Amino acid sequence: MAYDIIIIGSGPGGYVTAIRASQLGFKVGVVEVAELGGICLNWGCIPTKALLKSAQVFEYIKHSEDYGVVVQDAKPDLSSMVKRSRGTADNMSKGINFLFKKNKIDHIEGFGKLLKGNKVEITDKEGKKTEHTVKHIILATGGRSRDIPALKQDGNKIIGYREAMIPEKMPASMVIVGAGAIGVEFAYFYNSIGTEVTLVEMMPNLVPVEDLDVSKALERSFRKQGIKFMTTTSVESVDVSGDICKVMVKSKKGEETLETEIILSAVGIAANTEGIGLEEAGVKMEKDRVLVDEFYKTNIEGVFAIGDMIPGPALAHVASAEGILCVENIAGKNPVALDYNNLPSCTYCLPEIASVGYTEKAAIEAGYEVKVGKFPFTASGKAIAAGATEGFVKVVFDAKYGEWLGAHMIGFNVTELISEAVTAKQLETTGHEIIKSVHPHPTMSEAVMEAVADAYGVVIHL
Repeated sequence: MAYDIIIIGSGPGGYVTAIRASQLGFKVGVVEVAELGGICLNWGCIPTKALLKSAQVFEYIKHSEDYGVVVQDAKPDLSSMVKRSRGTADNMSKGINFLFKKNKIDHIEGFGKLLKGNKVEITDKEGKKTEHTVKHIILATGGRSRDIPALKQDGNKIIGYREAMIPEKMPASMVIVGAGAIGVEFAYFYNSIGTEVTLVEMMPNLVPVEDLDVSKALERSFRKQGIKFMTTTSVESVDVSGDICKVMVKSKKGEETLETEIILSAVGIAANTEGIGLEEAGVKMEKDRVLVDEFYKTNIEGVFAIGDMIPGPALAHVASAEGILCVENIAGKNPVALDYNNLPSCTYCLPEIASVGYTEKAAIEAGYEVKVGKFPFTASGKAIAAGATEGFVKVVFDAKYGEWLGAHMIGFNVTELISEAVTAKQLETTGHEIIKSVHPHPTMSEAVMEAVADAYGVVIHL
């Protein structure tokens, strides 16, 4: 089969790129050695949200009397939660298969490797190798849980996110190393079903890439939930030789040993760049990431790379956006390059976190004079009615020209609110235009408008 484009990897970068390429008239083949949909649909974004929803439902039941509903003897059924999560992942993977057939995209089962001369070598499950010469090759191999020397994963006592999603039983205790999105999401899930959780983070705050006000709010919430955490703390060594794991940590107070049943490593993502022919083909890299231009072309003519394997945020929606721009540029559509300061980030613990653009601190460090507004959900009618008053919306504007620089939210369902800020920033909307845009009442989205109004001194409900 002759292809115009071969894509290696079928995650949110690869499969979305394939569909857009097909829409543009290209004949596309996608090489995938595992399940269609990649990590996100099978072991990341989607199945984790299914687990978190189960935890949220259990939280509702535990506090049902606050809503006038009496429920007795409710308890979590971990195996059923996991079964539901895996079923969700299976359905999503089947959905990608349907989309491939609909768009006449070939799924080439096997392991793809880049060869010199615009060639892709594919090794199938029987070990048979085939070669395809193709004008355009797009690498979308994604990433995996990162290993660090002090915390080598064994899949048993020291686990990564995959094992954390399919536990055979509820651990009595868990130390989670890393308090980014993955770490805090699993902390919320396991704590909600009864595991004693301790988070260990090297940086001074939980979710350290977020605005400081958001980090502090999450820390207060986690304390209320009974989640223990240690910041500015490093893991020095682990001992898993006995029935109980011993984690030696070092903080400003000195060294201490944490005892736990299981350790979850959530220290970040490593790119899947080994063994796919990059060095042999002469592709330029920096550490484990492939270097590309603004439309994802590598230094090798006809070879492109997107997603977690290139520098930038390791987010599913970013990989999809990169892939679409990549093939639109190949097709001569003259797309506008991606604005990496207008990419939303979402964390699905409870309370949820969502953000885009500059934090207040980063905006000031970049030289802006800022206007900052904040609206707490304690002043939101919808939040009060929903019993979800925790958190706030915070906005950051350039005081000189009115440019919307950033938005930072923590609270119930805020991952559904952040798109207003993303769209407004994309359209170069000013704060005054947001204030004059009538928001429906009562909704959580009113908090966005009210926060903007607070920045300009015209907030009504504070």
